[in-house]
Amino acid sequence: MKQVLFYTRNQCGLCQDAKITLKLLQDELGFEIKEIDIDESDDLTERFGLMIPVVESDGETLQYGQIDYFTLSKRLHEKTDSF
Repeated sequence: MKQVLFYTRNQCGLCQDAKITLKLLQDELGFEIKEIDIDESDDLTERFGLMIPVVESDGETLQYGQIDYFTLSKRLHEKTDSF
């Protein structure tokens, strides 16, 4: 099963919206979501602090910040060819 990394943090409204979008796409495409709280790592906070939420697969950032269903769906469908 393909894994999608979801970088997030507490008290993040955009992250909550993005999680709903990711779950809808998960139902459709059947990938695993690994949720990572960037506040648990100084390196991740430095790397993603202003970008979150971030959706990543195979080391590639698919979308960050304002996550929208259509853009993320398109990017994940492109990736499903390799799923």
